[in-house]
Amino acid sequence: MRAEKGRAVGSEVRFRSVDLARSAGVSTQQIRNYEESGVLPPASRTESGYRVFEEVHRQALLAFRALLKGYGPVTATPVMRRVHGGDVPGALALVDAAHAALHEERVALRAADEALRALAGAGPVASSRPALRIGEVAALLGVRTSALRVWEAAGLLTPRRERGTGYRLFDPADVRDARLVHTLRSSHYLFDRIRPVLDGLRREGSSEALRVAFVARGEALTARTRAMLEGAGVLHSYLGLVAAGDSARNPAEGSAGDPAGGSDRGSDRSSAGGRTGVPTRGHTGSPAGNSAGD
Repeated sequence: MRAEKGRAVGSEVRFRSVDLARSAGVSTQQIRNYEESGVLPPASRTESGYRVFEEVHRQALLAFRALLKGYGPVTATPVMRRVHGGDVPGALALVDAAHAALHEERVALRAADEALRALAGAGPVASSRPALRIGEVAALLGVRTSALRVWEAAGLLTPRRERGTGYRLFDPADVRDARLVHTLRSSHYLFDRIRPVLDGLRREGSSEALRVAFVARGEALTARTRAMLEGAGVLHSYLGLVAAGDSARNPAEGSAGDPAGGSDRGSDRSSAGGRTGVPTRGHTGSPAGNSAGD
């Protein structure tokens, strides 16, 4: 976005809703929605009710649009709301949580890939029969039959039942799944980590196809990480602008020449935009709720 799209008033550049909208490639209604929802700081109003945006609003829009690329609206929106509500630590906590969730996804993907490699290294199941009973599978894998029953109860295995006897029958795909579960459980992976691997294996139809899907997912995670880093950098710059606005609007209390300690300054701070150093709604004298003409 370019600041020259606005018009200079005194030493400040001011923007209309349409100026911000055109520079970001969104509608003017979207700009209004952003401001009303707290994604943008409150805009002042003219006496006729038109919104008046300043450079801080342009930078907020830049930050939000950058956050959207990596964090998505579910995280980007409350981050900006918390910043404009004065809760910067809370906003950063949401950023931390998004990075932590991405890390967990990488860990799970790595575990799944390792399990597939182990499965491929074990080779095909050697059996002259199309299906094995539970005792035979247990002996093949070196586990107890009770372990196979637990895995079935957890929904990890789905062997069919023999008609008449009700015995469990493990087809080659079931034995493959049991081997994969055994490999991951031996590495202390929880059922919730194992289930997505099995679901992907069954969906893709083969370990090779699933591995290709894992590679694609890994590339997508890397791209998202880069987008998150870029968005966090723009947010960092915006937080610096907000902090500078706080310092300019709210000088240190108790400074020389102010024996009262700042009780009047508290009301000045309220009218200047609260804790975020940005203008409040209706600051130019028009009622806050008036949207006529905008």
